[in-house]
Amino acid sequence: MAAANESIDQVQDAFPSWAVFRSDAGSFYATRRGERLSFEEIGTGLQQTVCADDLQEFLSLLREQEARRAAT
Repeated sequence: MAAANESIDQVQDAFPSWAVFRSDAGSFYATRRGERLSFEEIGTGLQQTVCADDLQEFLSLLREQEARRAAT
């Protein structure tokens, strides 16, 4: 379990604008900190919360969301 917590800590450090956690079932979740997206922003593909079942997919989603945010 320590390795899982270490992974979460590393993701949190890499994406400080997201609150990151792992569910009891092992899925990874992140939700934006201090930011509520508008309907327009959601329409451009931004997501308030992302989730994935494996770490690589999760990191990919976070990177994609960061790139979309930077482009707006």
